[in-house]
Amino acid sequence: MTGYSYSYEHFDKTRQVRAAIREKSISHKHAREIATALRGMSIERTRVFLEDVIARKIAVPFRRHNNEVAHRSNIQDGFFAGRFPQKTAKEILKLLDNLESNAEYKGMDLERLRIVSAVVHKGTKLERFTPRAMGRTSPKFDTLVHVELVAQEGGS
Repeated sequence: MTGYSYSYEHFDKTRQVRAAIREKSISHKHAREIATALRGMSIERTRVFLEDVIARKIAVPFRRHNNEVAHRSNIQDGFFAGRFPQKTAKEILKLLDNLESNAEYKGMDLERLRIVSAVVHKGTKLERFTPRAMGRTSPKFDTLVHVELVAQEGGS
């Protein structure tokens, strides 16, 4: 297995806590848009936001990957295009649980934690083939994703 490191620099072990998931089969574009929406949120607000996305109550604003994305009326921050990426939200919710347990282990106050870094990277590309008619095949690619969260006690 490859030795992974975090992309967040200047990590302070006494005030910050981090967690990551590696090589997950989720959409890179959806994960990037969720990570952009989570930066600066408290842990409790993040949990409520992700649960509302899973329940299709609040849409995730799509800032970059928004070509032909429908407008939603329940998006905050002045953006209109949005979706409900449920599979990605479930995986990031599991990552948030891991982040909370890491913070509890360190003895941090969960109500004062804010997400200061949410980073998404593309991982390994799985290349396969799908059989087609007349003995042909078509390529099938699946890119795995890395997601990293860093939270800090007391904000910024």
